[in-house]
Amino acid sequence: MYEGPVQDLIDELARLPGIGPKSAQRLAFFLLSAEKTDVLRLADALVQVKEKVGFCSRCHNVAAGELCRICQNPRRDPKVICVVEEPRDVIAVERTQEFTGLYHVLGGALSPLDGITPERLHLAELLDRVRAAAVTEVILCVNPTVDGEATAAYLARELAPLEGVSVSRIASGLPVGGDLEYADEITLGRALAGRHAV
Repeated sequence: MYEGPVQDLIDELARLPGIGPKSAQRLAFFLLSAEKTDVLRLADALVQVKEKVGFCSRCHNVAAGELCRICQNPRRDPKVICVVEEPRDVIAVERTQEFTGLYHVLGGALSPLDGITPERLHLAELLDRVRAAAVTEVILCVNPTVDGEATAAYLARELAPLEGVSVSRIASGLPVGGDLEYADEITLGRALAGRHAV
């Protein structure tokens, strides 16, 4: 539809998650009208992230070296592992400033319909880590979706036989500022089940 390089850019941008054809077109024309130095800085950042960033060999979080900064931190509690689906979930938990243990990134959630089986995730590595280290607690911090629930159930079943390891799940319920009348039955039910003394 447009000149070769412009259409190529639109096509490549449209391949990004959450970017449709119209958004890709807007981004392409923004880049076309931006200063050359700004575009080159963006291009350099893209090249650098592919050349210098990979995944931690221990927890599978994003890392600029063999281990991520969290696994390298000697002040983190190695006896507690928080299991998340994706690296971006690590950032979400870290923002709370409530967790001081280590992480394990699964790389997704179980979804047999989509062909995501236990072998395609970092589940075996988690079990190996828990067996090899003196881990006392594994916190399942997966999304409250059908796939997340299946993943949590699978991990709870696999971790149950390990002696001295408690398995917990993050609480779920109503968001702060939410109205009861708009809550679905499952969310409200979990909020009631996870109630605590005040």
